Amino acid sequence: MTPAEAIRLQLLAWPEVEAYLDRCRAVILPLGSTEQHGPTGAIGTDALTAEAVALELGCRSGVLVAPTQAFGMAEHHLGFPGTISLQPSTLLAVLRDIVLSLAGHGFERIFVVNGHGGNIATARAAFAEAYGEASRRGLAVAPRLQCRLANWFMAGPVMREARDRYGDREGHHATPSEIAVTLHLHPSLERLRRPLPEAAPAGPIHGPDDFRRRHPDGRMGSDPNLAEAAHGAVFIDRAATALLDDLQRFISEEASNGST
Repeated sequence: MTPAEAIRLQLLAWPEVEAYLDRCRAVILPLGSTEQHGPTGAIGTDALTAEAVALELGCRSGVLVAPTQAFGMAEHHLGFPGTISLQPSTLLAVLRDIVLSLAGHGFERIFVVNGHGGNIATARAAFAEAYGEASRRGLAVAPRLQCRLANWFMAGPVMREARDRYGDREGHHATPSEIAVTLHLHPSLERLRRPLPEAAPAGPIHGPDDFRRRHPDGRMGSDPNLAEAAHGAVFIDRAATALLDDLQRFISEEASNGST
């Protein structure tokens, strides 16, 4: 088994996980979404990018990486074919149950690498529910259980890299930074490249029909044609480097009330 395989939870047998828990009580959970990313972006972009950053982070830290939760809260993208969304209440229940399952085995630190802004509020609510339920169930780790949400695309070095490379044309959805990561991971996505008109600027969204009307091709102020596969490797490195410091502090800090 290679080092990259050794940190993937789904490739281990349960005795290996049990042995891992003797030395580390942390786990990384990639969280994404399955939604449109404009006419030249993969529908799985948010899950693919979160998984790539999480796996790089796992390789650097030795912390196990759980299977990616690829469905998120993407109700506002349902006007575009291929989008698969969970309602906020469904996503909350899924994340709560994932945390409780892991906590029941003895995991105390759940580090969620998120690739989709629409998941943020629901994930934080799920953490709060999981803490309460862990206490009610009398789980041994309940006093020490903590979850942390790490939005890789909002890490300072990632945002600076995107600004330096793309300026205002980074936009807010189907951004060249995230498209660059998918091009790096899956070169076949180069087939989707084609000239695009100026994207509609970002603005308020009131449901899937309104989103489709305001942003008819799915982009929000972005120019994904600026993306290059080589940029993707840089963004993964910037994200993993930034999140590694956060992860290491998170694992070592004492349990406290609340989460971030």
